[in-house]
Amino acid sequence: MQGLADGYFVLPYTIQNYLADQAVWPKVSTDLPEFAEAEKKVDAELDRLLNIKGKRSVDSIHKELGHIMWEYVGMGRTAEGLKTGLKKMHELEKEFDSNLFVPGTKEGLNIELDKAIHLRDFFTMGQLVAFDALSRNESCGGHFREEYQTEEGEAKRDDENYFYVGCWEYKGKGNEPELIKEPLEYEAIKVQTRNYKN
Repeated sequence: MQGLADGYFVLPYTIQNYLADQAVWPKVSTDLPEFAEAEKKVDAELDRLLNIKGKRSVDSIHKELGHIMWEYVGMGRTAEGLKTGLKKMHELEKEFDSNLFVPGTKEGLNIELDKAIHLRDFFTMGQLVAFDALSRNESCGGHFREEYQTEEGEAKRDDENYFYVGCWEYKGKGNEPELIKEPLEYEAIKVQTRNYKN
């Protein structure tokens, strides 16, 4: 929840100032073929979103996605709930791609188009969060799988199988991402389960 609050409310007002001081890279020319190709892809995606011309607003689909995340991919999760959440997200994404209505044009400021672009990305992110949670058969940190808890209701870790940092590589829409693992190695501290009762 803290990450959501910081990311949504704080980050947009802070990251640009931080990056402005860090700018050590040369200015990139917009005359390169890679720039033209990227611009063409973005333009095509904007046209696609505007031309769906369905009946559902961005906000209605966003609200439904939020409900799915809250119910099935929240702080307390189960394998069954995560699978249900993924299925519902895939169905809603199909609804987004076939029944979305974005008023206006791509010229000038179009808030609804901006929201649609972000919502498109929220589907990818939501599915990734659910997919990652489903791949970890343990409870650790802010990740609590209800099937993996002690008799006292505390998180039950599985360091033998999940003692790594994971990164998921996107493999395209409709494809499962690929997990890339980097083992954790601690030399200065003893790894132990948190105990909030003592």
